[in-house]
Amino acid sequence: MKIAYLGIDLLQSCLQAALKEGCEILKIFTCETDNVTEFNTSVLETARQRGIPVSRERITRRDLKELAEKGCELLLCAGYYFRAPITEAFPMVNVHPAPLPQCRGAWPMPWILMGAHPVGGVTFHKMSEDFDTGDILLEQTFPLAPLDTLEDYMRKADALVPSLLHALLSDLSGCLSRAASQGEGRYLPNPQEGDWTVCEEMRVEEADRVLRAFYGYECLYRRGEDRFELIRGRAMRGPAAEPFPLRDGYILAPKAKKV
Repeated sequence: MKIAYLGIDLLQSCLQAALKEGCEILKIFTCETDNVTEFNTSVLETARQRGIPVSRERITRRDLKELAEKGCELLLCAGYYFRAPITEAFPMVNVHPAPLPQCRGAWPMPWILMGAHPVGGVTFHKMSEDFDTGDILLEQTFPLAPLDTLEDYMRKADALVPSLLHALLSDLSGCLSRAASQGEGRYLPNPQEGDWTVCEEMRVEEADRVLRAFYGYECLYRRGEDRFELIRGRAMRGPAAEPFPLRDGYILAPKAKKV
């Protein structure tokens, strides 16, 4: 099957699964990333090794027209920053790393880990003009462990992608015909700075919940007028200890800098 792929490394399991299914990737559209907390290096390396054309520019209607002229049969989107225009020339499917319609939004996973929804999941749905509202094609959920981090969540999501993609590609017309309308749903807002900020007044349990929800990304530690950027921090019980004390413990972080 001839397909186009939109995404960064966050859900690159979808790209790898498509290749294992024998798909011909006509073009990869990716985004510029900081390559500190979010990456595109694996997607770009896959494209280089296989000679797949790449665009780092936002996909346009002209791109969709050119893909249709090349015989594109499916556009697969998995972790792409931009809203893509919609075409009727071929199916367009988005891979959303959360259950729908309860967990719409650009970054729902931290909210789920902080208690917004009892389970995680992966949803394949039709792309539509509005984010995350298209008819659901396939969906599977997974349980959350009490101390799961964001990286644990994404590993569980990645593990579901190959079987879901196989089900989609092996019966694309059937999946499309059985697509279920989402109905009324809920958008989880984009997290703001205050959501990933911890401070010395917090208890270990409260601070660790935030650190786990944004694990791998920058969190802020606030102490008086000072602020520190922490990556991969975890809160530990025990006597308050420098440099990042809490009410009943401290934070260990392999990457930290004052901001």
